[in-house]
Amino acid sequence: MDEAKVKTKSTLLEMKSITKSFPGVQALEKVDFSLNHGEVHALVGENGAGKSTLMKILSGAYQANAGDILLEGKNIKIKNPRLAQDYGISTIYQEFNLVTQLSVAANIFLGREPSGLAGYLNKKKIYQETRKILDELHLNVDPLSPVKYLSVAEQQMVEVAKALLSRTRILIMDEPTSALTSQEIETLFITIKKIKEQGVGIIYISHHLEEIFQICDRATVLRDGQQVGTYPVSEIDKRKLIQLMANRDLNDYYPRLRSEPGEELLRVSGLQCGKKLKNIHFNLRRGEILGIAGLLGSGRTELARAIFGIDQIDRGEILFKGQPVILNSPRRAIRTGIGLLTEDRKQLGLVLQLSIKDNIGLPNLDHYSRYGILKRKEQLQLSTRMITDLRIKATNCQQKVIYLSGGNQQKVVLAKWLARQLDVLIFDEPTRGIDVASKVEIYQLMNQLTTRGVGIIMISSELPEILGMSDRIIVMHDGGITAEFDAQQATQEKILASALGEVA
Repeated sequence: MDEAKVKTKSTLLEMKSITKSFPGVQALEKVDFSLNHGEVHALVGENGAGKSTLMKILSGAYQANAGDILLEGKNIKIKNPRLAQDYGISTIYQEFNLVTQLSVAANIFLGREPSGLAGYLNKKKIYQETRKILDELHLNVDPLSPVKYLSVAEQQMVEVAKALLSRTRILIMDEPTSALTSQEIETLFITIKKIKEQGVGIIYISHHLEEIFQICDRATVLRDGQQVGTYPVSEIDKRKLIQLMANRDLNDYYPRLRSEPGEELLRVSGLQCGKKLKNIHFNLRRGEILGIAGLLGSGRTELARAIFGIDQIDRGEILFKGQPVILNSPRRAIRTGIGLLTEDRKQLGLVLQLSIKDNIGLPNLDHYSRYGILKRKEQLQLSTRMITDLRIKATNCQQKVIYLSGGNQQKVVLAKWLARQLDVLIFDEPTRGIDVASKVEIYQLMNQLTTRGVGIIMISSELPEILGMSDRIIVMHDGGITAEFDAQQATQEKILASALGEVA
């Protein structure tokens, strides 16, 4: 019998009765998990289900209170991340682990730099090996370019390259496609299949359930720190998986409440920003969700930044409630009545080390201060009300947002704009990196906002989300708008064609 086939079927990793608690929280309770050679095993569950805790135990960041880890049948103790790497366990985190001031090559070889004569760095080898692995990933970036100049998607692929360079036996992938386009995801999946053929076991964590059925062999479901079950992907469907994760049936995944839009709130005419945006025209009305689709680099985020006053506008006009406005700074945009939920909530939307109360208060200090003195009682009342209204899972409003799940962090970002009672909200990738149930909650909050007359611009890479929640859809390509659709007539095929530059 072929040795490769035998190896593929054999057990690589066993985690038995893993238990972990933190002060006041039982994070994991007797969780079992296994991984075979050459297998892609999905680990799924809502935010707070215990996925990250389990993987941090495997990667050496946390120590379990009880339980055993067996690698190819041998009981091992993973006391720190370096020891995990020595065992061949690599992790690609959702939050990038890059030194942005260093080059792509320096990041990929960080901590394992090859040396030449007299101990000097072998820069030629570093460059050549980096170029080779980037070519394998179809990533066309200069190995000597500082990481800070790369896009979010390119930085994600550098993380993949780092993991592939080491002699990995177990590869943990935490939301690896969260910032990738459909084409880049396809390239990543091809890479995953190649790694799988080499006998590497891959643990795949993703809130994009479609990916689970595309790339994974088995799926283990966690809920509230406990293992619900492990299932062959071929024997389960998306609906059943959602039921297991949420312990309820989410019948209406995109619960859009459509109604006749009201007066025009925003009109953009002939907007141009260097080479990023070209002659942009569109409008937004009260109670409407305008979806913006397009591939990475199409200009979607740049459009949001221009309207919010972050990037300078070279040409064009913006009307707000029929009046021309000059939005040359975020402060001016906020005072006009426009808010932006940024694509990267951790870097741009939140101050992670501050409390929920302070994060909600940041854009509202002028409302809760007088003569430079903060009205702390009013701020406390506001943040407490927001926690209740948005069902933010936290101990209290003084809790630091760094300790919240992704879905609850996103709710805090939303809360600070709700407190401002703005007329226009721009949502840039509003559900990226959050679980299914939290997504539905965000959609329901969007419904509540539009019912109150707020106009929403929603930028999303998820076409089902664009189709399910938008009233109208505009599609961007190369800095311009190539098509506009009524959501009822739009299809994924039409949107993709327009996103590739085919004018409708």
